[in-house]
Amino acid sequence: MRRYGHSTSFRLSRGFSCVVPTYPSYLNLFYTGELQKRVEESKKYLSPCTVCPRNCRTNRLENQKGICLAGRDVRVSSYNLHHGEEPPISGTRGSGTIFFAGCSLKCRFCQNYPISQLNHGNDYSTEELADMMIELQGMGAHNINLVTPTHVVPYIIEAVSIAARNGLTVPLAYNSSGYDSMDMLRLLDGIIDIYMPDIKYTSDGYAFRYSTAKDYVAVNRQALLEMHRQVGDLVSDENGVARRGLIVRHLVLPDDIAGTRASMEFVAEHVSGETFISLMSQYFPAHRAHDFKELSRGITQEEYTSAIDCLGIYGLENGWVQE
Repeated sequence: MRRYGHSTSFRLSRGFSCVVPTYPSYLNLFYTGELQKRVEESKKYLSPCTVCPRNCRTNRLENQKGICLAGRDVRVSSYNLHHGEEPPISGTRGSGTIFFAGCSLKCRFCQNYPISQLNHGNDYSTEELADMMIELQGMGAHNINLVTPTHVVPYIIEAVSIAARNGLTVPLAYNSSGYDSMDMLRLLDGIIDIYMPDIKYTSDGYAFRYSTAKDYVAVNRQALLEMHRQVGDLVSDENGVARRGLIVRHLVLPDDIAGTRASMEFVAEHVSGETFISLMSQYFPAHRAHDFKELSRGITQEEYTSAIDCLGIYGLENGWVQE
């Protein structure tokens, strides 16, 4: 997981398109009855659980817990208006973030490890999750920002169905590690308006060493391609607030562990040269990072400058860098 601090600043490289969808895509599925069908279909993946690429095959419906630590209920750490996301996500009124506890990855350096690794939070029903969405919309949120949602997709789909019936009309943003199941992504097609996945690694060796995911690269790349197929390049309204599209996040790690150049090459050559990239510099040793000498320091200015140069090498002119 990741969370921007309020002091973070970004530089916008290019402008946004203003061809804006008139309403969130999930409303189409709600009015046709397809959204309820997706609710029933998604529940089948909970027992045995194959919701994420781990395929733990636990019985979530009997509260058995796998790697992600999720069981029968959906656990939420917090929900609030967040003003520290990328500018088109935060806008002027804030993003309605819902932070889910647990995670399908085990990143040794996770900066939100009390939530993702220690599972701090409270259990809620899908009706209560829907109420959170409606409450955040009432507070003025530009969107509902689902943070670390990979392992709770069936609950999200059901909550969206309930919330749509109760008046939800803002876009949904899916803010994930990029380690997402193709089955779940296909069920989310037409539900999610904005995808915000990470590219964490381009080496499965590093992915296994630091996140215990030996298949991260292939899963991540397939997920990014599917996300872009569904929503395309980022589109915003006349006020610069995102309505639909893809934003790819990449956290620069010491010693180029994240594989920045290969990451940008993949996006530019296989996803879209118009992709918006959020190149993040806020790495610091957290959680178990000090178990690894190479992760026991922050990145240098030279390392971050080199990462920025990769954007230019591959012509990725849309997005933000941190000052």
